Amino acid sequence: MAGRVPDEDPFASSHSLNANPFESEIPFESENPFANPPLVDAQSKDSSVHADRVAELDRRERELAIAHENLALEQERIKNQRRHGNNWPPFLPVIFHDIRVEIPVDSQPLVQHLYLLWEILLGTLIMNMIACIFVLTSGSSDGGRDLGSSIGYIFVIGALSFLLWYRPIYNGYMKEQALYYYFYFFFGGWHLVFSIYMIIGIPGTGSAGLIQMIQMYAGGHIAAGILSTIATIGWIVQGLGNAFYYRQIWMHHTAQGHNINNAKTELATHWAKGMFSRGG
Repeated sequence: MAGRVPDEDPFASSHSLNANPFESEIPFESENPFANPPLVDAQSKDSSVHADRVAELDRRERELAIAHENLALEQERIKNQRRHGNNWPPFLPVIFHDIRVEIPVDSQPLVQHLYLLWEILLGTLIMNMIACIFVLTSGSSDGGRDLGSSIGYIFVIGALSFLLWYRPIYNGYMKEQALYYYFYFFFGGWHLVFSIYMIIGIPGTGSAGLIQMIQMYAGGHIAAGILSTIATIGWIVQGLGNAFYYRQIWMHHTAQGHNINNAKTELATHWAKGMFSRGG
């Protein structure tokens, strides 16, 4: 019939027989996860590693320098002990004490100031006892207890303060060992508490501090009041001085990297040495 469109082949396909049946008409780009990985700043990492190594080498070099300096000081100390023998206290030498020989140069001013504060403490204890004598003669009901305690303080506090906080920090700066620093922090802290106690000056405690001073002036006992004032000033000066250097020593101890674990190790080492020496 004219004008009739021929029938379409129902088996005909728009795709060629040669076409890939798995090929999608939608364009697809696959990314290789191993291709072109994110760039890492290798130079920056190398610089960081190098800086860490340099810092570690610097730290070890400082430790070796300190160890070498301590060894030299120890050798010098032994030489001086053998040459001159013990020299402190002057009236009955039982230990060797020389800040210029045993303490590193950078730390000598601080240790000298601590020794000066200990001497001020000793002078304050003596002045405190003299003030308590005058408190007793002024008619104070607690004068006897004040005088007795003040005499005891001279010997007990004078000796213990040297042995328990001054000598440990002296050895700490000489040997740079954490154990000595923690000894100082413990007993030096108690000494600061004792200083506050003595500054207050409660009657009957052996202190010619603030309360005693005020009572002496109020009662018209001028001599006792003046001596109590001097004693109070002494307690304040050595207390504030020790508090100031307590903080300075704490900062130094932190900067040196001392910690409680080092102190425990050193304590165990000293104990072991003592055991072996006794066993020998």
